[in-house]
Amino acid sequence: MTSTIEAPTQTNDVQVRTDPAGKPLAIRHDGRIWLVDPDTESQHWFGRDAWWDTRRTAAVGSGDLVSIEFWRVQVRPDARSALRTFTLRREPLSTQWLLENISDADESTGN
Repeated sequence: MTSTIEAPTQTNDVQVRTDPAGKPLAIRHDGRIWLVDPDTESQHWFGRDAWWDTRRTAAVGSGDLVSIEFWRVQVRPDARSALRTFTLRREPLSTQWLLENISDADESTGN
């Protein structure tokens, strides 16, 4: 099987259902519900926005304006489908999730 990375279609906006701790459980993308596989390890990290390039300004006390949240999760639309890897991103102070990329599960795990 050949591994491929797909760019998300048209819009990157996705809806993400999370548990109380903020871990993604399901993602609505391209008219389908993708369930996060509970038997795989999700990756979670934060990156930093290049605020000096965006020229964004905010009032004192506005909150964290530079931390970009990322999750890499293994998903499938049903139990018979192959696992895919979704990388999700959420910009500082945003409630909207963006789909950064989609890849085959084997490619992201190195298997």
